[in-house]
Formats: sequence, C-alpha cells, structure tokens
Amino acid sequence: MCDAYTPKGDPIPTNNRHKAVKIFDHPNVKAEEPWFGIEQEYTLLKKDVKWPLGWPLGGFPGPQGPYYCAVGADKAFGRDIVDGHYKACLYAGLSIGGANGEVMPGQWEFQISPTVGIGAGDQLWVARYILERITEICGVIVSFDPKPIEGDWNGAAAHTNFSTKSMRKEGGLDLIKKAIGKLEVKHKQHIAAYGEGNERRLTGKHETADINKFSWGVADRGASVRVGRDTEKEGKGYFEDRRPSSNMDPYLVTSMIAETTILG
Repeated sequence: MCDAYTPKGDPIPTNNRHKAVKIFDHPNVKAEEPWFGIEQEYTLLKKDVKWPLGWPLGGFPGPQGPYYCAVGADKAFGRDIVDGHYKACLYAGLSIGGANGEVMPGQWEFQISPTVGIGAGDQLWVARYILERITEICGVIVSFDPKPIEGDWNGAAAHTNFSTKSMRKEGGLDLIKKAIGKLEVKHKQHIAAYGEGNERRLTGKHETADINKFSWGVADRGASVRVGRDTEKEGKGYFEDRRPSSNMDPYLVTSMIAETTILG
C-alpha cells in the first residue's frame, strides 16, 4: 500500500489518506470507535473485447433475476477468480467477510468486515490491489465502473455500513436517526465525493435512490441510506450508506461519514 508524499514531505494532491487520518485521530472520533463494513462490487470483463465475463460476444444474456448469489455454470461466471481473491485476502490477513454473485451476470461483490477508522480504507485498497493481481494472472479485466453496461442492468456500488460505539448501545437507533439527518443536510457534498460517474448509477432504478434526492428507510434498497430490520427491532446497531459508487475513494467516504455524523 502506498501513502505518497512529495520529496519535501508534503502529501500529494490525491493522498486522501493523509486527510482522513486527521479526522480519525480526532479525540471525539476515536472515542466513538467508528466501525465500517464496505461491500465492494465489481465487474469482470473479457480482456480483448471488454465485455462482461459469461456474456455472449456482441450480445446479451438472459434478463436479471437468476444471477444474484447464484450457482451454476450458466449463472455464475468467474467464481475461480472470486474464490482465489477471497483466499488471497485471508492469507494477507485482511478482514474479508464474504463474497457473492451480484444481480448483473459477471458482476461480483466482496465485503471487508467491520474495521475501525482508517483501517477500512487501508484494507479495501489492499483488497482491490490483490483483486487486480488475481485478474491479471487470469487474463481478465476487473472494472470498478459504477455503470459498466447501460440499459436495464444493475450498476456497481460500494455500500458503506457504519456505526459508532454509541449507536451500538441501547438507544442507539435514536442516534442513528440523528446521524442520518446530518447526512441529509450534507447530501450534495457527500455525493460530490462518492465516486466518478455515479450519476449514471443513481437513477432511482435498479435498487438505487435518485442522486438528487436524499431518502432513508428500513430495509429499503431504493433509499440513499438503509437501516436494517434487526437494527430497528433491537433499537441499536448500524446503518448502510448506499450512495457510494464502486470506484469511490474509501478514505474520502469513510472520513466524510465520520466527520459529518460525529463532528458535524
């Protein structure tokens, strides 16, 4: 992993890790022990034609529906890569918590399990690097484009789950609702930092919210922020920010969520 600086020791302009560390080192943020769980979606493409793995050349597979979390040679394309990546991440000591086929055929997801503060960004970047190396060996391209195929196909996201120590305690649901209110106020600022090309994904269709409208709900895949049924039932837990795109910078996203909800 690279944390890049100029010869003078100044962080280069794209070094968002340097900025994120300052937020996560703030005593108020550290006291809340912010946990993040990131769901990284990606699409596997054939190298020469840059068309999704498993799709007929120059054509389309059957409609979406049977591919999500699917098994079978006619529904799951690239599982050897997914399994190889999962095992390599475990070997590297990363907190990878799972992997599954996504709604669009040829699209997959892995999850970096709850990690604290800056560790979420660190682990996701290394997991992405390992995925690039695995696909390189296999002669396949991995795409983090948020909408790799236009039309009636799901896009790719990096849903970011978040909680603080206070949210995980009794009465935490009230704090979650307050945090969501703070995110609504800064919706435009967050969207601007949540990934390039995200407007092609956040259309209000295909399990997304409209990019211009903030919304939240319980177990609502079409909301900007989703609260799980278990969280509602137990009155504590975490929430899921569904707005970040698959190509987002995890240092920007995690630090902004912490800054807005804890310091904001």
